[in-house]
Amino acid sequence: MSQPAFPGDARFYLRPTGFVEAPFGHDGQLLRLAGGLLWFSAVELIVRVGGRRVAQALIPVTALDRLPEAARPLLDRLTAARPALHMGGQTIRFDQPHIMAILNLTPDSFSDGGRITDPDAGAATAVAQAAAGASIIDIGGESTRPGAAPVWEGDEIARVVPVVERLRHAGVALSIDTRKAAVMEAALVAGAHLVNDVSALLHDPRSAEVVAASAAPVVLMHHQGDPATMQTAPRYDDVLLDVYDWLEARVAAAAAAGIDRARIIVDPGIGFGKTLAHNLALLNGLALFHGLGLPLLVGASRKRMIGALSNEAPVDQRLGGSVALVVHGLSQGVQILRVHDVVESRQALRVWRGLRDAALTPPR
Repeated sequence: MSQPAFPGDARFYLRPTGFVEAPFGHDGQLLRLAGGLLWFSAVELIVRVGGRRVAQALIPVTALDRLPEAARPLLDRLTAARPALHMGGQTIRFDQPHIMAILNLTPDSFSDGGRITDPDAGAATAVAQAAAGASIIDIGGESTRPGAAPVWEGDEIARVVPVVERLRHAGVALSIDTRKAAVMEAALVAGAHLVNDVSALLHDPRSAEVVAASAAPVVLMHHQGDPATMQTAPRYDDVLLDVYDWLEARVAAAAAAGIDRARIIVDPGIGFGKTLAHNLALLNGLALFHGLGLPLLVGASRKRMIGALSNEAPVDQRLGGSVALVVHGLSQGVQILRVHDVVESRQALRVWRGLRDAALTPPR
């Protein structure tokens, strides 16, 4: 079949869509998404030239010969199973989704700042989160909410390291949520297993070196600006494709710095330098990011966009919206959901998983 001609600088994107509950009876009509629990029957091909979308088309899996040759490698990334990560005696396999629990050790976090005031309480909270079903505990000592002021690295270390040390032998996968190389180093020595950097290793010039030397997995999150200014009129040409391109470039930079691609997770950064419209566009297009060939993390728990869509509900009244976004992420194949409300999110995941398991039980 003839294919349309595109200029040499054209960029191609594939968004899996047309999800089907199970593959039975659909031989040759479906592809499995990232080795997980979803199957898709079509892809949306998007073509961008000079920063502008010039073509879009829905292409069934049965007609993939219509794909431009340059777009075909993206299919392999969409379907390839993501390698498991081994952290804290736990094996995190990405053939199923996981909950990452937020553990804020800060006085000024937007949702629960000041709730945990000592290391013993922090460690006990983490153990309870793991018992409630969190696969990973994300420990942070600096608020990155809009308008937040930076924290001196010494203060940040003093907040997080005692908690990490108490959990070192707890058999829990521990993530350190920080932008600073010194904090990464101290937390990794203390027993953390994963680095979650909201700056995608851009804030501190030593951070890529530290992660590469540690062999720890890393989350690279998209952002625009820094916490103090990121919500001051953020702008994009095409937010979905701009964020994708930015993350692709950051993954390449991390790999060039010696970080194995098999240890990289990507996060589109909901709420970090985005308007409500930007956030909604990213959430609607989440499946596009599987084209990067890496596990996808999404953190939208209790965020301002939920209040904006629900009569300005305050932070402590955003549970329903948070759970709705967890379920949406699951429906788009997101492998890690970062949440405050572990019990409720885990229950939503279990119900979703029950539906999948029922669908994947062959009919008799």
